[in-house]
Amino acid sequence: MKTMARDVSHLQQEQVERLMQIGAYLRHVREEGGLSLEDVAARTLIQPRLLKAIEEGKLHQLPEPVYVQGFIRRYAEAMGLDGVEFAEAFPAEKSLQIASSSWKDSPAAQLRPLHLYIAYIVLIMASVSLLSYIVGRSATAPSSVNVRPGNSPSTQAIVPTTSPATNPSNPQGAATGSPTPRSTANRTQNAASDKPVRVDVKLTAQSWLEVETDGEVKLAEVLPEGTERTWTADKQVRIRAGNAGGVTIAHNGGKAEQMGAPGAVEEKTFASTQTSSSASLTESTAESQSTEQN
Repeated sequence: MKTMARDVSHLQQEQVERLMQIGAYLRHVREEGGLSLEDVAARTLIQPRLLKAIEEGKLHQLPEPVYVQGFIRRYAEAMGLDGVEFAEAFPAEKSLQIASSSWKDSPAAQLRPLHLYIAYIVLIMASVSLLSYIVGRSATAPSSVNVRPGNSPSTQAIVPTTSPATNPSNPQGAATGSPTPRSTANRTQNAASDKPVRVDVKLTAQSWLEVETDGEVKLAEVLPEGTERTWTADKQVRIRAGNAGGVTIAHNGGKAEQMGAPGAVEEKTFASTQTSSSASLTESTAESQSTEQN
């Protein structure tokens, strides 16, 4: 009973700590969006007093933990976040089972030594039969390679039994075939790295991120500490962080820098140098044409 009480106390303490963290972040996102508790209540159909209890981490003012998970999910989704991820971050109450009978009354305690001996013998016999079957199959399995004799036993060469597919149009008879997964992955990585804008992101603390490449939103969710991502674009990459102090970014292989202060919301845009040069060239041409007309 004492162990069960300790488990319940530990679970409640963990729930309070998680609720305070989640509530503080949701409150930060709500205030950043210029919304009031009444606005969120209208979107989620949750009473403002319950929303306030979630933001302040007051677990005693909320119903059962399973309902609190539902409130957190709806609140996060109303803020444009991943509601399922936020709900799973709040630990629900785990069922604690109490044994109704002692160990002496269990079937395992009624086994006599004779029963154990018989069980051991059956297990050993089954293991020997399985081992014999495996050895027999290994001995009869056909060889997958041919041995080409050389000048001496030490110089024997092992060659595959099947020859690689050759292209009839290839006069050299060079082997051709479908590309390996590794070569395909390398070509994909090289194609991505050829884009003029590349931003490497690493999280040293949990933060909400919104990433947009060439005007298309690629990500809008909360990422855990240790996450490393890379985004590339033809024109620009825009990154918005809810906890700028926990996000470091590196542009086109440059030095990684922190986006801002911990808890601050920051936004940075990285554009290609080609786009900047084209814009400057257009401005210079327009000025020259204006001068000639004057």
